[in-house]
Amino acid sequence: MIAADIIARGAEKLRAAGCDNAWLEARWLAEDARSETEYKSFLARRAGGEPLHRILGWREFWGLRFALSPETLEPRPDSETVIETLITLRPEKNIHYRVLDLGTGTGCLLLAALHEYSQGIGVGIDAATGAVAAAQKNAAYLNLAARAQFQRLDWGDTAALQALGTFDVIVCNPPYIPSRDIAALAQDVQRYDPRAALDGGADGLAPYRLLAPQLRRLLAPGGIALFEIGHDQAAAIKAIFQSENLRAGGPWQDLGGKDRVITAQRE
Repeated sequence: MIAADIIARGAEKLRAAGCDNAWLEARWLAEDARSETEYKSFLARRAGGEPLHRILGWREFWGLRFALSPETLEPRPDSETVIETLITLRPEKNIHYRVLDLGTGTGCLLLAALHEYSQGIGVGIDAATGAVAAAQKNAAYLNLAARAQFQRLDWGDTAALQALGTFDVIVCNPPYIPSRDIAALAQDVQRYDPRAALDGGADGLAPYRLLAPQLRRLLAPGGIALFEIGHDQAAAIKAIFQSENLRAGGPWQDLGGKDRVITAQRE
């Protein structure tokens, strides 16, 4: 256990480095450090700009703990809007849903959904090997490994994607930041979040254009797909879905009041 005076000095170091929540972060780092030496290393990394949760190696999402890897985004509260919207639209929890998570990362969307729908099973895919490994680790930690499978698969591989079958629920947090805007992101995001999970192409909409034509074949009758979106992209993404003869719904807003989720269903 790290002594209180050492934590106090750690907080001062973080405050001097510009950390807004210096005292709280100093305590979090102390709780995860196994020795004073490791604690000092944590403080140095944080003072150097490394995000708190990258140092800790985990972040909470939907009240659950998820291990991170360099190939995953940090799960963020905005993405919880996907799960909130799913529960709003599918309030009956005791149904054997089959769930697909496109670009699963840490597995947070799929595993949070399976946590809520205790009879459900799911598949999470990701093009990054490290992300698949992290998601498998998280499924085991959360005692959901028996109901969740993860595999390395690029969603541009249409044949392999269609071979997965059909799903009652599809969740997806694709990269949706326009390429030109990446340079304007906060330094901690640019340096530590994988670019492949951020960059949505020239206008940020490339993943939606790629996936929209596949949704009619992936969605089971009555199924629903829920996509996280950028706060100013709702109209454009709805138009993409509608051009593929999908019924687009939303947008649903996050806790900050910004558009965050669009749904798609077969007509």
